[in-house]
Formats: sequence, C-alpha cells, structure tokens
Amino acid sequence: MGADTGRQTSKIRGGSVNVAKVLSACLALVFVLFISGCIRSEAPADVTILNGAEPQSLDPAILTGQADMRVAIGLFEGVARLDPQSARPIPGLAEGWDISPDGKTYTFHLRTNLVWSTGEPIRADDVVYSWMRMLDPITASEYAGLFYYVTNAEAFNTGTIKDPSLVGICKLDSYTVQVKLNHATPFFVDICALPLAYVVPRQTIEKYGDRWLMAKPLPSSGPFDLVYWRLNDKVRMKKNPLYWDAANTKSDIIDILPVGSANVAINLYEHGEADVVWDSQLIPSELLDVLLKRPDFHTFNYLGTYFVRFNVTRKPFDDPRVRQALAMAIDKKRIVERITRGGEETTSHFVPDGTENYTSPDGLEYNPGEARKLLAEAGYPNGKRFPRFTYLFNVSAGGGSKIHEKIAVELQQMWHDELGIDVDLRQVEWTAYLDALTQLNYDAARSSWVGDYDDANTFLGCFLSTDGNNRTGWKNPQYDSLIQQANQEVDIKKREQLFQQAETILVRDQAPIVPLYFYRGINYFDTNKIQGIYENLLDDHPLQSIAKVK
Repeated sequence: MGADTGRQTSKIRGGSVNVAKVLSACLALVFVLFISGCIRSEAPADVTILNGAEPQSLDPAILTGQADMRVAIGLFEGVARLDPQSARPIPGLAEGWDISPDGKTYTFHLRTNLVWSTGEPIRADDVVYSWMRMLDPITASEYAGLFYYVTNAEAFNTGTIKDPSLVGICKLDSYTVQVKLNHATPFFVDICALPLAYVVPRQTIEKYGDRWLMAKPLPSSGPFDLVYWRLNDKVRMKKNPLYWDAANTKSDIIDILPVGSANVAINLYEHGEADVVWDSQLIPSELLDVLLKRPDFHTFNYLGTYFVRFNVTRKPFDDPRVRQALAMAIDKKRIVERITRGGEETTSHFVPDGTENYTSPDGLEYNPGEARKLLAEAGYPNGKRFPRFTYLFNVSAGGGSKIHEKIAVELQQMWHDELGIDVDLRQVEWTAYLDALTQLNYDAARSSWVGDYDDANTFLGCFLSTDGNNRTGWKNPQYDSLIQQANQEVDIKKREQLFQQAETILVRDQAPIVPLYFYRGINYFDTNKIQGIYENLLDDHPLQSIAKVK
C-alpha cells in the first residue's frame, strides 16, 4: 500500500538544545536554495503538505507505498472511502450497499450524479473495469491478493482461468455492481475503500496505455484534479467541482512536496512554507525530545510495524535456526531508546497491539545465549564459516532520514558482537529498494507494514505464499491453510485462535521476519491554523477534509 520508549534529554556537543537557534540556523543555505528554486508565478496553495518520499506512481492498481497512496486518495475514489476521524469505511461513489444473509454477496448502489472531472458519466461499467484491470495479471498489482476473496479472482489473477466473466464481479445495471465472494468476509468493504479498488478512467487508459497518468486533462473520480506532478518538486491538485461531494471539499489547491530531509522539513515548516508534515522520519532526531513537547507536534498509536525480513531462498537464510538466531541476538529496547526515541513499543510479534478482536502470541525475545546455541546447531559455532551478508535499507527522497541507517548500524554491531557475524550495509533509493525486495535481490532487509484496515488479516495475509507483499520467498502450506481457515471462520474467538497459530509459525517457529517495534504516529501542524486532520489507527487523512482555519 506506504511508514517512540525510553526517551532521554537531547544534547548537542554536551550542551542543552536551543531549539530557536537550531531551527533558524539549521541548513539555512539549503532552505534559501530550495525556496529560490520553487518561486513561480502561480496561485499559492491553500495547504502545503510535506509527504516524505517521492511517489513512484499515482496509479491506484499498482501503488505500494504510503507516500503514493496519500496523493492518490485525492484524485480517485472507490465505492467506499474512509471516514477522516474513525478511518472506518463509509459510502463513496456508492451511496450504499446490501449484504446477503450468508455474507457472500455484496450489492453496491452507485450514486446517480457521478461524473468524471472531465464531464463524462461514471457508471457501473467503470467500477467493474477498474477492479478487473487490477486483477489482470498484465497489470501486475502487488495488492491484487486482497481481492482473492472474490469468486475466481485468484484464478484469474494467476492466469489459471482466462475468461473475466467467470470472476464474481458484474454489473446488474448502470448503477449497480454485484460481487460474489468465496465465503463471508467481514472486512470486504474495508478493502473496497483501499486505493486498489478506486475507480480509474477506462477511456484514458485504453487511449494512452502505461502513460495514461500524463493525459491532460486527467479524468478524476475523486475530490481533486491533478494540475501537475513535477518530479522532485511537488504534486499540485485543485478542487474537482464535478465531484459528487464537492460541497464538502474544504480546500481549492493542495500542494504535496517530496522532502526526505528532516532538517529541510523542519525549516520549511518553521518558515511557513509548509503547513503539515506527515512523516515521523521528518523530525530531526537530535531535536525529537524537545519538539514532541510542543502543542503542534502530535503523537498517536497506529497500526504499523517495523521489522526485518530475510530472503529465505538464499543460504544460510533457508535454515530457520539461522533466522531465529539472528532474531534473538537483537536488543530491540536499545533501538527504541537510542535511535527512534518517539515512544515506540518493542515487539516480538507482528500484528500491532490494539488490533480489533485480536491479541498476538509472543515471538522470539532477546536471548543471546540461545541465539549462539541455535547458530552452532546450524553449523556456525561462534559465527565461524558464516558467510558475510548484506543488510538492505532505503533512503528517502532528498537524502532522507537517518533512522534506517542508524538501525542498520546497530543491527550490524549486535550481530557481530553477539554472534561473530559480519554484515555489510547497502543503502539504496526507494525505487531500487522496492525492486530489490520484489526481485528477492537481497539477503536481509529493513521493512515496515502499515495496516490497510483494522483486522489481523491485513498483517498476516501479507505472508501467504501467493501474496505479492510477501517478498521473502517463504512458503508454508500450514500457514496458508490457517490464514484461509481464519478468514472463513465466522466465530470471532475461533478466528482469533487460527490467526494466533499462524502468527506463531511466522514470528517464532519459522521466523522469515523479525518484528522490532510498533510505529508511533507523529505528524506536525498547528491546530490553530489547520483543521480536518484527525488521529486514527490507520494514520489515514483524506485530503478533502483538510483546510486552513478561517
């Protein structure tokens, strides 16, 4: 889809932090150059948002990163959307839906006043086309697995069947779409509110192919039109007056800037060039303790996990004992106390605490002695003959936050000190990082997952053998079976127990991943100046609700 305990008082060169001096002097030259390069004769934005990494695409079917999704939610919409306060699904392009008594058939009733931003009508055919395009193997959507609950969706996506009419998605009339599921899926509407289910313009895609996002004008189904997307500059959007709910779109122009440097971000914000910063990595770590005490810096719990993943197709990571040893040699408390320092909670399990109707089992705790024992059993006593390997991590746009690098250095030191293993660090840009994970061109890598909806399946389903977000090469039939059984189980407690058995395999018995900590949401904006941003478990903030306070 895509991104803190034990705080200490910040010190710089042995003295207390003087925030005012640091903020005024920090990267002043960078700030001047940045501003001078951005001055253009155009209307100012109502709201300017700093978004972290440069989006890789705005095509809803292929988005994987949070930075991409934050932009796409302004341009496109699905039959359902997320409420800005609760992050629960509410009607979008559909005014409502019916669910059959057995929970296996959903009927969506589209609004009759829907049009593209270019004036053409939006009808049931457009919804069916968008969903089938996402499932088409040619599209290569990594999120397509979320639609496998639909009858024959998996078979079509994997090429087992070729006839799209066999998939359980059809229009009943111009304003009605019906979906047949394999079994009752209580969170199916949550999935329909995700970007992968957004409605995209068939007429433009068929005309321009892969370059359809460059069409001018670009038809939008959401609250905003795309004015332009300038790489390493910004995405500018203007209010779509033909959007069905345009009366409740609060801003006329929104700019979203890719800024990876925390120092640049804080400078732009302090000088009034940015109104909202949406990334905890865009806070200078040396100022974190002080800034978090300010009223315009907001922290909250949300469903996100930072973890390490292994490529189990490469030796020696094909041996669970090796993976378990590496997991148990990590002192996670040291990471959150020394590096992240934003109130994060360490974890041995993958699904975040607080997930609805679910409590995770414990995974592998810090135990260097047991780690050395396991490594010896795997044939590498005291790390002897263990091959040197590489740990992969990404840097954000513009030079990026140093959090991933600092954690990488800490892991490198722990694995060397506790196990006698030597690790090389490999830092790459976001696109290369994603490509390396997808192609399994790595040994071990930093990773994170932010829940798409409030259910354990949004986390545990990622490691099904067939899921495009697995990216470990790990396949476990027992795990797959437990997840599938859980998602067919209507009894909440039995469903939880099945998920718990699966998560035990994932984080304890097989350990293709090592959970490190749960994210702590941090963003900064002045509530006296900006309204419409609410803290929620998904850290999801629909753009149409955001505006300057008048």
